[in-house]
Parts: sequence; C-alpha cells; structure tokens
Amino acid sequence: MAPPAAFLRTITIDHTGAQGDGRAREGEGWVSVPFTLAGEVVEVSGQGDRLKPERLIAPSPERAAPACRHFTACGGCTLQHMAPAPYAAFKRDLIVRSLRARGLETDVTETWVTPPGSRRRAAFSARRSGKAVLLGFHGRKSHHLIALEECPVLRPAIIAAVPKLKDIIAPLLIGKDDLGLLVTETASGLDLHVTGVPKQAARLARAEVTGAALRAGFARVSLEGEDVLTERAPRLPVGAASLLPPPGGFLQASAEAEAEMARLVLAHLSSATFAADLFSGCGTFALRLAERIPVHAAESGRAAIEALRAAARAAPGLKPVTADARDLFRNPLAPSELARFDGLVLDPARAGAAAQCAEIARSSVPRMAYVSCDPATLARDLRTLADGGYRLLSVHPVDQFLWSAHVEAVALLEKS
Repeated sequence: MAPPAAFLRTITIDHTGAQGDGRAREGEGWVSVPFTLAGEVVEVSGQGDRLKPERLIAPSPERAAPACRHFTACGGCTLQHMAPAPYAAFKRDLIVRSLRARGLETDVTETWVTPPGSRRRAAFSARRSGKAVLLGFHGRKSHHLIALEECPVLRPAIIAAVPKLKDIIAPLLIGKDDLGLLVTETASGLDLHVTGVPKQAARLARAEVTGAALRAGFARVSLEGEDVLTERAPRLPVGAASLLPPPGGFLQASAEAEAEMARLVLAHLSSATFAADLFSGCGTFALRLAERIPVHAAESGRAAIEALRAAARAAPGLKPVTADARDLFRNPLAPSELARFDGLVLDPARAGAAAQCAEIARSSVPRMAYVSCDPATLARDLRTLADGGYRLLSVHPVDQFLWSAHVEAVALLEKS
C-alpha cells in the first residue's frame, strides 16, 4: 500500500555515501535514500535519517539497469543501479577520502573490478516455510529471506546447485532458526559447510544430509566445523601449491581478485630475500612468495596454519616456509623479531592491525604491502606507518565484492 500523500516529499540527492546510499540534506541534517544517485530528484517517504524511495522523478545519466531481478529486495548488492565508470570511481573515492581524513596523499590507481559470475564462495541462509525450503540471502537490514532464483555475482556452478542444496539440508530444518550454508567452488567440486545445526538434530538426520550430498556430487560436507564427509579433497590452487582449506575457513571470495592482489604484492616484494606474511590465513601470499624466497607466516587460526603448512610441505620446489599460530592483535611481532625480514605483507581483518603496525613503524623493514578490506582502518594504520618513517608509494583499489559498498585495497610502502 502506498503511503498517504501527506507523508511524501521530494528531495534532491547530493552524493553517494560510504554505504552506497544516496545522501541528501533535509532540514538541519543528512538523510540516506537507498538505490539513488547524486543529482537525482526523488519522491520519498519515512521519518528519521533513513528514507524510502517511492518514485524517481529525475534520474541521473549515471543510472544503469540492474543485472538481477532480486535487486533492492536482496541485501547482497546495493549498487547495481550505478553505471560501471561512476561505480569504479565511487570505490576509488572511498579510499581517497579515508586517506585524506588522515592527512595522507598518494597515487590511488583506478579500481580493478572483479567480473560478474566469478565469486567462488556464497554464504546462504535457509529456513523452512511450511513444507517448502527457502534458501537465499537476507534482505538488507532485515530477517526476511529472499529465495534465490538467480545471482549474477556467483559462479554458475553454485547457482545450479541451489535446488540440490534445499534437498540436502531439509532434514536439518527442524527448528525455527536459520541454517547457515557456506558453499565454495573448488577444483574438486563444491564444498559445503553448515552452521546453526539444531542440537536436537538426530544422528539419522545428519546421515541423510551427508548421503544426499554424496549423491549430489559434493566434494566435502562439514557441520559446525567438523568434516563429516570428504568424497574428494576440496582443493584450491594457490600459485604452485594446492591448498585444502579447513571447514568454514577464510578464503578470498574471488579467485580473480586474489590473483590481482597477489600480483601487486609479489611485484612490490620482488627484491626481498626473506619475507613475513602476517595475518596470513591459509597462505594466500605466503605460498606464492615461497616460490622464490623463504617465508615466515603468522596467523591466530590454528586450522589455517595447519592447512598452510600442509600445502607448503606438499608443493614441490618451494623455498622454506615456517608458520606460527600467533595472535598478532595481542602479541605482535616486535622490531627485534622483524629485523630478519626485508619484505612484509599484512592482510588483517576489518579491524586492521593497529598494534602490529605500531611495531612495524619502529622497525627497519624496507618494503611492505598492506592488504585491507576497510578503508578507514587502512588509513589509520598507514598514518601510523607514515609517522614511523614509511613512504606510501601507491594504493590500488580492488573491487572484490561486486556491486556492494565494500572495497579492498593494496597499499605499497617503503622505508629508507
């Protein structure tokens, strides 16, 4: 039902905010209007600082036709309505603005954009609605589940498996809460990790799930971090190595974006003779660096470290790789420990690496690459490094999460 005319008003969008929403002045403050662009005149409804677009009166020339029927309902994408050139510029500007807020100026290159249909990993939700099984993504800022019919972001093999996934997890849908399904396409087939499994799920139900997955051709099924069926080891190529990731372990969402980030890191550290990969995960950069030089990796997750070690041992021709399970937030490497390295790569989580960067700033490591998924914490940490004598050579935006407001970045630094 349309809102009463008395609640409707017309506003002009000023710019696109950091979350991908249009931002406009109303009264004494700013309001957000999703799915709008700078310069557009929009009829809106609602109160507070988040309004609902009701009618587009004057569209922007930078507006594009969405690629997916679920756009605006599904919470996965927020920017399908933005044309490619301004979209890439928006991602770059997120980084530029964060750097400027910390007093940093450097070369920020054009955004590298991951292609559609390339994301190799999806985190679905599933629940039962009557006799039907709903599987898809939540609406934005909502518990409403959008049943997936298409997704132009994901690899086709994942989309094609959706009907099979519904049948596989149906025996576990005995409670009111959603199940979480992490599906990854690997070189050996699809890898399925299920979380939120009800405690009352019987052993028989678990057996039915693994049996159905086996018949559907899945490579591995794990429940709550425990491998319950491996038909084929779900391996991923990482340079010359072959990685068997732990169930539910962190991976870069796009192999293409991972390769681009690795290209930048390896080129920057091409003169290094001994490197450290901090917040290494399963070895995205360490395993590639080890094709040329010895590497030491550090990461808090023990399962990730074990996977990295196993991949390094099995890969022929790699230089020595050492790896420690170490919490770098609480126990960062000190300058005395960093002194043996002439190259560093950091790839921390969204919170950044404040403690570790404070130690690096006091070190003499000549070259480093910082891989970030959050422009604000990246800029904070780069400020610390700059104050410690590092020179910021360039920052490279990498759009791994297509049509979202997220952006990765690779910052390259050197110290005299």
